[in-house]
Amino acid sequence: MTDSTLREQIARLETEVERLSDSVSRGRKIAVAARVAIGAGCVLLASLLVGAIGVDGLSLIISAILIIGGIVLLGSNETTMKQTLARIEETERLRAALISQMELTLVSGPRQLLH
Repeated sequence: MTDSTLREQIARLETEVERLSDSVSRGRKIAVAARVAIGAGCVLLASLLVGAIGVDGLSLIISAILIIGGIVLLGSNETTMKQTLARIEETERLRAALISQMELTLVSGPRQLLH
């Protein structure tokens, strides 16, 4: 393979890593939102149980939706993030393998101070 082909493949892999990293970042935000939903649902349910809020069916349903929905979202998101992190590791491994195939030369010479 020529160096230009290797460079193109390396650039493509770097773009893929950036895209996957953005996905992981979004996943972390979703995880925070899911935890907030679980917490809000628990607080609402506790408030209903101790009588701080008048008990009605709607409040009970909302607390259940927040708790169950948050748990489901957190679990699904965690699985997706683990898979995405594994893809990032694999992509970085492939990138490192391509870089090792390149015929790089060590540039040596006197160091110059630029200022």
